[in-house]
Amino acid sequence: MIDYLKLLRPQQWTKNVFIFAGLIFSRQFYYTESIITSIFAFFIFSILSSGIYILNDIFDYEEDKLHPVKSKRPIAAGKIKRKTAWIILVLLIIISLLLARLINNSFFYICLIYSGMMILYSLRVKHIIILDILFVAIGYVLRAIAGAVAIRVEISSWLLLCTLLLALFLVVSKRRTEIIILGKDAIKHRKILSHYSVDLLNQMIAIVTSACIVSYCLYTLAPETVSKFHTKNLIFTVPFVIYGIFRYLYLTYRKLEADIPEKILLTDLPLQICLIFWMIACIFILTRV
Repeated sequence: MIDYLKLLRPQQWTKNVFIFAGLIFSRQFYYTESIITSIFAFFIFSILSSGIYILNDIFDYEEDKLHPVKSKRPIAAGKIKRKTAWIILVLLIIISLLLARLINNSFFYICLIYSGMMILYSLRVKHIIILDILFVAIGYVLRAIAGAVAIRVEISSWLLLCTLLLALFLVVSKRRTEIIILGKDAIKHRKILSHYSVDLLNQMIAIVTSACIVSYCLYTLAPETVSKFHTKNLIFTVPFVIYGIFRYLYLTYRKLEADIPEKILLTDLPLQICLIFWMIACIFILTRV
């Protein structure tokens, strides 16, 4: 049973917290129905993403055997047969899509698009430089969109841009850490890493980090944001964003922990505290309007 639970990678469900962005920034957290719908959407997307993770494990099991951590995954370790994994992933995807229809058609279509993109990523795109990073990052954006359409609210284009840039920051940081930790074996684990270098990824990180912080600052002061929330006080949440990103950079460059982003979120106390304070600040400011 434990192996089947590991197969679902529940620790990576933390990525689906982006679904709650629409709930917070539309101020729908006042309404019980919206909260329940968002939690349900999170649950559905978690099932769906688990199916995609299993697909990746099936395709990458040979490479995963060479990885110091991923070699312990059930399929790579030979604890679960690939035929069994195929059955589980098909069931998870079908169940999640059927449940998505219960929310609304828009949410269902976003889930369908996400599934298609991630399957395409697993089959081909993960071997194409730069596109591999973009596809994973767009997956985060689709999560944010899914959360918004689930409760039938609009989500700011600025917020989607910030989500994309933050996702790119996480993915590029992961690629950099993988190259350094795996060294000469990096190519054996992930062939696309042969097209990247630490210097190139350092430049990418510098670009997306700056762009992410600036975009969030502009979002808090954008006329449409001020008009929507009737306040400019969201600017006071910027220090939390800056600290969070800088803390993650520290863990990436000094601790080499960014190869598993969800592990950082689950284990790094300063980052957890920062995230909690950011959420409290956002909710406080939006409820004071």
